[in-house]
Amino acid sequence: MAALQTAPQVQTIPLADPAATEALAAAYAARLGAGDVIALTGDLGAGKTVFARALIRSLGRAAGTDIDHVPSPTFTLVQLYDLADFTLYHFDLYRLKAPEEAWEIGIEDAFADGVSVIEWAERIEHLLPPHHIRINFAFGSDETARIATVTGPEEMLETNSGTGPETI
Repeated sequence: MAALQTAPQVQTIPLADPAATEALAAAYAARLGAGDVIALTGDLGAGKTVFARALIRSLGRAAGTDIDHVPSPTFTLVQLYDLADFTLYHFDLYRLKAPEEAWEIGIEDAFADGVSVIEWAERIEHLLPPHHIRINFAFGSDETARIATVTGPEEMLETNSGTGPETI
């Protein structure tokens, strides 16, 4: 019998500044494993890259690798990081001309075997796996504040351990 799929849950998280965005990324990094997909959306300058870079650095630290320089893959579209337990795929799809181009840059492999963090994920909306986590960043009440709206499976939004995103 097929497992019942529950509707995605939504969580809104106010972020006071870039440090709060980085803390949110670190909280998610501690919970990711092969096959997980984080789809980042939001306006230009809303926090997608701050989150992606912090996530990559946190995953690197957890794997015993110091990743100081995290280049934006705006022109290359994808940057790979070989970590101990999986390959991390950092996609920036801002310059993608058509969603189907994602197959040419290895998105299928990323979804199957790696952890994917995808900036401008709305450009491949229909290609995203159903179990992905979506984080939409919006501008907050002042220059540095942001609002993260997280949509995904309940187990990725909540934790009883005190280490999950709700503690940000």
